[in-house]
Amino acid sequence: MDFMPDTAALAAPLELKFAPATGVFEGYAAVFHNVDSAGDRILPGAFTASLSACRREGRFPPLLWQHDPKRVIGIWEDMYEDSNGLYVRGRLFTDDITQAREAYALLKENVVSGLSIGYRTVESARDGKTGVRLLTALELLEVSIVTFPANDRARVRAVKSQITVGLLPAEKDVEAHLRDAGLSRRQAKALMAHGYKALAARDAMDGDDTAEGAALLATLAARIRALT
Repeated sequence: MDFMPDTAALAAPLELKFAPATGVFEGYAAVFHNVDSAGDRILPGAFTASLSACRREGRFPPLLWQHDPKRVIGIWEDMYEDSNGLYVRGRLFTDDITQAREAYALLKENVVSGLSIGYRTVESARDGKTGVRLLTALELLEVSIVTFPANDRARVRAVKSQITVGLLPAEKDVEAHLRDAGLSRRQAKALMAHGYKALAARDAMDGDDTAEGAALLATLAARIRALT
């Protein structure tokens, strides 16, 4: 078994949502079928046994800052697997811990946007064609907020929430969202260059049509997902 804190950073359908209560946020700590910089891919069901053990014990792994065991900055209030990956909802101790307040501010401003998992490998196999290590069972030790996740897609973003309230998100966030929907890097960049930039420019000229543009973007993302 090996403990892999920094190299096990997979992530999300790439949004970070904030609840009205200060310090509460949710997102994804890992996504399935995605290869990280260490050449690992987590498969569905990898966390099942570990999460079951956590529920029996009545506690989830610690919420750390940058994988530092000395910097516990909050608590994970819920974790479960869905079709996308490992969903997490956490609460930062903003009233009592200075680092937690700083982390929350950085998350809300999208300055720091990474989530990363620390784990022990319980079961794995090697893909003979690609050399990718397939992780089928993991013991989850901790989940951290990090600056540089090993997998760049392991980031928490506010794309969905921004669209919901009628805002047009930043281009880099929309491009990541499109790639999550199934487009290749080249396809996403082409669509951004010839579609989204034109949409954003038109909304800037029209002034009051930003909500319309966001609605069109949301519809486009839904249709892309339906095709993949």
